Amino acid sequence: MNFKKQFEEGLLTKNPVTVQLLGMCSVLAITTSLFNGLGMGLSVTIILICSNVLISALRKVIPSQIRIAAYIVIIAGFVTIVDLLLKAYLPDLSESLGVFIPLIVVNCIILGRAEGFASKNGVLASAVDGLCQGIGYTVALVIMCVIRELLGSGTFGGGLLNGGEGIRLLPAQFPAMMMVMPVGGFLTLGFVIAGSQWLMARLDRKNRKNRKGGR
Repeated sequence: MNFKKQFEEGLLTKNPVTVQLLGMCSVLAITTSLFNGLGMGLSVTIILICSNVLISALRKVIPSQIRIAAYIVIIAGFVTIVDLLLKAYLPDLSESLGVFIPLIVVNCIILGRAEGFASKNGVLASAVDGLCQGIGYTVALVIMCVIRELLGSGTFGGGLLNGGEGIRLLPAQFPAMMMVMPVGGFLTLGFVIAGSQWLMARLDRKNRKNRKGGR
């Protein structure tokens, strides 16, 4: 298990949002406030870790013919637990995220890591993979939320700070309302992906330069 490699993959080189382009429906729909982004990101991270651990522990028991169905049942169980906990303890977040919490069951990020990693690796490595992929997903959501909330509403920390109204950084007449609409989600995602690709290219050039210098 290489924690550094798994962390780099989850955060940058195999980020589920900016590289693998998974779970786009929720990414575009809920990234209008920091509250939503953190809530969805943490929910997906918890479900990723728990489902990865259980699927890894049962990988030698689950028949290959029904593995996808078994994975979905396991994921659905953890999604139900998280959904009920949100309704009980964070009803505002549950109402804000709406149907996108139950839809985590069919989120390609969760099922993809179950099939691509947890079913082939040990429990600890699978837990770390879930954590790293969840962190990468959460970071991407938070970046999009900050951009869209600032440009679309003129605030920061909506749902979390200043009694839930957020801290106003731009006068009310300046924000572009389209940034909190679907078109704003697509535009923001495009810029975030471009920034991610630029950063990866820069790091790759730096690594190649270091390898040449070490010869």
